[in-house]
Amino acid sequence: MGFDPARQIARIPNLIAVLGVAGTGVAWWFGGFAYAGAFFIGAGAAWFNFMMLERVVTRVTGKFAAIGTAETPEAPKAPRMFGVRMLIQLGLFVAGAFVILRLTGFNVVLALVGFFVCPAAVILEMLWELIF
Repeated sequence: MGFDPARQIARIPNLIAVLGVAGTGVAWWFGGFAYAGAFFIGAGAAWFNFMMLERVVTRVTGKFAAIGTAETPEAPKAPRMFGVRMLIQLGLFVAGAFVILRLTGFNVVLALVGFFVCPAAVILEMLWELIF
């Protein structure tokens, strides 16, 4: 087994999903539907956030790699509305999550705890690579 970042990054969304489902079950056991729903929304937001970040980083690193291999290096032109589109997408997602949490009465703190499944999945992936 060598160093394969593509394989490692591909495992992280699966780990987020597993941790999200397990955490949702634990939250259900402790506080019923309201706790489970809040944790599930937070875990879903973590998955969505990771996928958005992975997409942006892959595009940026791909463009820089293309510059390094080009015979005449010139700066790639970014799409005109790329940053604005990403900001609007993130803003709508955050606003939608806030409205869902407020209107349903879910626990906002547990949604934040659910959002931490992404760092937990990354830490588990790092430990996996270090041990195996």
